[in-house]
Amino acid sequence: MSQQLISIPIGAQLPLVTTWADDDSSLYFATSGSNSTETYEDSDVFEWKDVIQYGKSKPSDGSTIYHIVFNIKNQLVNTKINAVKVLPFKISELLFSSSEQKLVFTSIKGVPREMEDFEIYCIDTRNTSSLSRLTTNKAFEENVKLSMDGKRVLFTLLGLGPTNNNSVIKQMTLHALDLTTGEIQRLAKDFNGSITEYCVRPNGGVYILGQWRTNVQIYTQQSANKYTVLHRAWQGTYESISSSLNDVNNVMAFVFSSHSQPREVYIVDDVNQLETARVMTNENKLFTERKFPQTTTYQWTSYEDDRMIEGILHYPLGQNESKNLPLLVLIHGGPYGASINQFNIGGGLWAPLAATEGWLVLEPNYRGSTGYGDQFLDEIRYHPLTRPGRDILSGINRLIEDGIVDRNRVTIGGHSYGGFLTNWLITQTTQFNAALSGAGSIEQASLWGTMDLNLLIEYIWGGSPWNSSNAYIEESPIYQFGKVRTPTLIVTAEDDIRVPVSQGYIMERALRYLNVPVQLLIFPNEGHSIGNNPWHRKIKVREELKWLRQYGHTAFVKT
Repeated sequence: MSQQLISIPIGAQLPLVTTWADDDSSLYFATSGSNSTETYEDSDVFEWKDVIQYGKSKPSDGSTIYHIVFNIKNQLVNTKINAVKVLPFKISELLFSSSEQKLVFTSIKGVPREMEDFEIYCIDTRNTSSLSRLTTNKAFEENVKLSMDGKRVLFTLLGLGPTNNNSVIKQMTLHALDLTTGEIQRLAKDFNGSITEYCVRPNGGVYILGQWRTNVQIYTQQSANKYTVLHRAWQGTYESISSSLNDVNNVMAFVFSSHSQPREVYIVDDVNQLETARVMTNENKLFTERKFPQTTTYQWTSYEDDRMIEGILHYPLGQNESKNLPLLVLIHGGPYGASINQFNIGGGLWAPLAATEGWLVLEPNYRGSTGYGDQFLDEIRYHPLTRPGRDILSGINRLIEDGIVDRNRVTIGGHSYGGFLTNWLITQTTQFNAALSGAGSIEQASLWGTMDLNLLIEYIWGGSPWNSSNAYIEESPIYQFGKVRTPTLIVTAEDDIRVPVSQGYIMERALRYLNVPVQLLIFPNEGHSIGNNPWHRKIKVREELKWLRQYGHTAFVKT
């Protein structure tokens, strides 16, 4: 193959995913819809005009897998494309095992209706008439990779148990599926944290990136019946790990960062010598020339049941271990996520910036957070706002008791599930001078009916709105909003399908009825994370800081 970048024509098709076939002259790719999509849409428009038949399946909801063979000669490309299989669902990931002659792929739907919408399938390329489903989990399967011999498929899994039994949701786990027998083994089952990433080792086994408490470290496991091994390394977060495919050497590359060290790419010859890794990039040199707030982990017990809770404190510049500081509680989303020892300066993770503005920032890893065991994760179920809310309030009270925080200068904020909890906590106390509510829900039954992941809400709240009506009412902030006295800035996105903008409208109207200061910002052409337009993220954080300056240092007195 030439080292020159050459365009391979594939007609009007838009590839979703691609994978190499047996050699470098052919590959497989999947597109959205089928050849009948255009004909179907023309006839549909003729009959229905502009009427939307919500939920009706159509060819564009599916995928088609193609095989393309190309011959490059004198910079000219000749191609031959054949359709392999038309599928009734979208394909998220695609692999080809040359040893088994099988295509392996994951299914996905834009608005899933059941957990069976997320599964792993395969097609034998020697007989493409049959489609084999390889998994039957109530779970999200993703990050599929082949073992070195191509006989097994590895994947990560985040599982939701049925809503009518006592099953416990687990953190992200790693599994291996035998393409011949169909047997599935769980890897790293002795690890109590959450597996964030992994890659296959050339000499057998896997490299695993595992989050335990506030750090993400590198582990290895040689086989499913052996223990995982933690490798001595820097404290912080490893990510984007990759390994040489040559079993003669053990070269591996990764990205590393911590609160005091920005992200860069590193390379090391031996996993047992991680502390000698060589830095390969200098993309974030600017940040090494700036002073950043000092951080520390902070622990307290929840007043509900004495459960140990942990969080991260970001001290204002030059005020490490100072007393009587103003506090901003910045709550992570998820809920199945965590605040970790990682360099973050994004629009949703701006604790260091707030600390440079003079705030002591607490990032609490409340119940429901990853990295503290499966039981800790699942203790949010049936108490989705009250329990983590008590965890957070206990941390605030402990900081005040320790003399670290000025009780008269306390503020709160968060995005996504952090917004859920912000909306809840301002109904539980008038302690907060200001609140920053990002993409948070205020009424859970309407959220269940309008969001894209109602399955998650059903699991956490313990059922549907009619089967668990008390939970939906008791843990919806709107029904307790008469107690709210906290000036609140609401941030939402116009195209958010996770937490629709309607939740922001309800909250803004409620606060105006109560004569509590409120501002609602709606960002156009943005989804849940508000990540499409960099200006939007800048404006978001700019306005949040302005809100804290305006209201954060004195209590609002309702007139």
